[in-house]
Amino acid sequence: MAGDQKAKGKMEQAKGKAKEAVGRAVGNERMEAEGRADQTKGDARQAKEKTKDAFRH
Repeated sequence: MAGDQKAKGKMEQAKGKAKEAVGRAVGNERMEAEGRADQTKGDARQAKEKTKDAFRH
């Protein structure tokens, strides 16, 4: 289960980076902001899973 969440976090980060890059390339500020938000969501998911792992061991 934790592995699934970690993978989901990485996927959100990658999707966010891609969306931000596309938004920047076409000059779409909203898409850029959505990309940064996706990255932040992925970062938060990763941090949560790392914290859970720290308490398991």
